[in-house]
Amino acid sequence: MKSDTILAGIAMTMLLLALPAAASDYTLGIFGNANEDDTINMQDVTYTELIILEYRDETELSDAKYDGKINMQDVTQIELVILGREKELTLIDGADRTVTVKKPVNRVISGSALPVEAMRSIGAIDTVVGVNEWTLDEVFFPELIDKAENIGGMQPDYEVIFELYPDLAFWYVGSPKYWSKYEEIQNTLESAGITVFRIDCGGMGASYVEEVSKLGYILDRKEEAEEFIEFYQECLDTINERVEGLSEEDRPAVYYESYSGPYKAYGRGNRGDKIDAAGGRNIFSDISDFVEVDPEEVMERDPEIVLKMEGKISGSWFAGGYALDREDTAIFEATRDEIMNRPELRNVAAVKDENVYIIAYSVIYSRSFVGMGYLAKWFHPELFEDLDPQAIHQEYLTEFQGLDIDLNEHGVFVYPPLES
Repeated sequence: MKSDTILAGIAMTMLLLALPAAASDYTLGIFGNANEDDTINMQDVTYTELIILEYRDETELSDAKYDGKINMQDVTQIELVILGREKELTLIDGADRTVTVKKPVNRVISGSALPVEAMRSIGAIDTVVGVNEWTLDEVFFPELIDKAENIGGMQPDYEVIFELYPDLAFWYVGSPKYWSKYEEIQNTLESAGITVFRIDCGGMGASYVEEVSKLGYILDRKEEAEEFIEFYQECLDTINERVEGLSEEDRPAVYYESYSGPYKAYGRGNRGDKIDAAGGRNIFSDISDFVEVDPEEVMERDPEIVLKMEGKISGSWFAGGYALDREDTAIFEATRDEIMNRPELRNVAAVKDENVYIIAYSVIYSRSFVGMGYLAKWFHPELFEDLDPQAIHQEYLTEFQGLDIDLNEHGVFVYPPLES
């Protein structure tokens, strides 16, 4: 009886300690995050102990060892994760797969530039030994030119990959039309004993924050990830807080066109949703993320602003614009002129009022939180009079990317230029 009383007393103490998970925009998909909030800490230890004592129900992520049992081994695993001393870590990747990563991770390959950029944001680019052909850009990724091997493009060079003996491969989740291709690559790598973690790092908001946080845990850069996430969220919070209360009437109607050709529009989804997030109103929010639209439909919906994404610039998608001098705007001017001179758009409000804007792929997709500042400034110049997107952009390049690029001298990303 006495032991039962002591046990009950311990349980009640832990019950008081196990505070409810703080509200967050996402659940960190790592096994060991027992209370299913956005981090792994001592609250998860306490929560797991309460599950063992049957004071809490099991959660999906409480099985830290991922062995189908909840016991003190899970508590030990969580404590090791908190200390950064775990020998393996089980996570849910972007393709909703459960993946166990052996630790430490010292050799990484990536089929995309986006995770590599995120890795540099948290000080982990030194682990990269192989990248796709588009990431080997001497302007934006100069440190990789002599350090990382070219592992190919859409079709990986498996021979090179196998010779690199990577601990981990980051690969796209990608759009549905590429799923079968990426699964084929994933299966080929895994059959050779290479762990594959599917991740995009091309989204915005909670999904991007969760991906960066997972990178921090995988690569033992948790504190660095937290520092970058704080900067990232501050950039977006400024915009979110000001556009949150805008009515539909106060939001300009925006037609957002892809780099891939005239009338290839972005509707709802990862890319098109940026319009609404920046205080605009996407005129094609009723269609799927990317589809060709009828020019007459654009005319009928009469956008107040036309936004065009400029694609490959100076030979590069992800680093486009950084190699140009500030005055070298010819590519952007030509794209804008083409839109302004389309006969079918001559009576559209955006063209008549010359509210046609060009933005580089490299800042609206690869680093969308930077691009959002430019959009907000275009959509609501008075509301964001004090916002300086270039200053945010410069801080990101200098503090988190470690690049010696002065945006006062180099780089063209938007046209017409924003008024200073």
